[in-house]
Amino acid sequence: MNKLILSFCAFSFFLFAGFNANAQVYNPVEGCIINAGTGECLPNTILSAMPFLRIVPDARSGAMGDVGIAISVDANAMHHNASKLAFVQQDVGLSATYTPWLRDLGLNDVYLAYLSGFKQIDKLQTIGYSLRFFSLGEITFTNIDGGITGEGKPREIEFALAYARKLGENFSTGLTAKYVYSNLAAGQSIGTVEISAANAFAVDFSLFYKKPITVSGYDSEFSFGTNISNVGSKVSYTANVIKDFLPMNLGIGTALKMDFDDYNQMTFALDINKALLPTPVSRRIEQSDGTIIDNPDFDQDGNGFADYREQAMFSALLGSFTDAQGGFGEELQELAYSIGIEYWYDKQFAVRTGYYYENALKGDRKFLTVGVGLKYNVFGLNLSYLVPTNSNRNPLDNTLRFTLNFDFADASDY
Repeated sequence: MNKLILSFCAFSFFLFAGFNANAQVYNPVEGCIINAGTGECLPNTILSAMPFLRIVPDARSGAMGDVGIAISVDANAMHHNASKLAFVQQDVGLSATYTPWLRDLGLNDVYLAYLSGFKQIDKLQTIGYSLRFFSLGEITFTNIDGGITGEGKPREIEFALAYARKLGENFSTGLTAKYVYSNLAAGQSIGTVEISAANAFAVDFSLFYKKPITVSGYDSEFSFGTNISNVGSKVSYTANVIKDFLPMNLGIGTALKMDFDDYNQMTFALDINKALLPTPVSRRIEQSDGTIIDNPDFDQDGNGFADYREQAMFSALLGSFTDAQGGFGEELQELAYSIGIEYWYDKQFAVRTGYYYENALKGDRKFLTVGVGLKYNVFGLNLSYLVPTNSNRNPLDNTLRFTLNFDFADASDY
């Protein structure tokens, strides 16, 4: 089994990433945080604990640029938009996905496994459930001097249960409850600070609308959805009084499905996502004359911690639309876009592609995706492949992931 060497200096950076603002200088003229020496804008990525909750788990959406909020329903709606489950046309559905992680680096024991399913209660109500398991493999822990301090198997787990209900012929809503567990280095320590596992509870709120329409003479279906996800308690891996946010997110998606004839069908989809988290604030500001001063809004209570990290969960969520130092322009930079296309032949063979875009100063993830799907009776198989379109490495570079779907007992009376 491959071993990943993790130094505690790197782990310390992960735990206390919010403190990187100490070395940042905000330039109001440029509207960004800059390198004080070169004047170049620096990335100001929004950080959170447990980012594995935002990894798209299924190969179908993974082949369509990570879209999923408004595309046709399957068991993986548990991640994207649980309210879609109210429109399932089967009695029971199951889905299992295996995603190798960092395979391009030669690691064989780092992966994401996702199991999801649903059970229809009646024509109006459906229950969904899912289990997400993220294994970081076997890790040898070392201190800053390179001395081995122990070995471990870091892992993260999410259990989720959803209830979806139709509120009308074309409209539904959903509520998902989650328990999340993260054990990255429990039992280790950074100096005198002991590391422990983190636990959290969270909820998702989702809505979905679909309506049959006609486009250029073809029978079509327009759909729209939204999902506010991972709204929950803040967490900490240490006894530190400052806790970190879960990756709260607002997703809005739309899709257009067109039936050209009995054999050919296409879906065009767009998702827009925004993290509902505080934008990091710089400790210092560069004035118009070139002098650098302390930012009075960085630590107003003088306790040594950035105020944006100390916000309560709901305050951070509501303020996430207006808190960027760069104003509305920087808020727009925090939007991530997914575009996907899916083609079905005879409802048995699918070809998919998509593109994901994130601003260079807010993560800079840009990649093209492709994939195929097969469906025969109750069984379905989806495959996806990711192709990076910039120089940044992606954990899914050159990786093939797959999903198995099972749908049983067609529902009647629709």
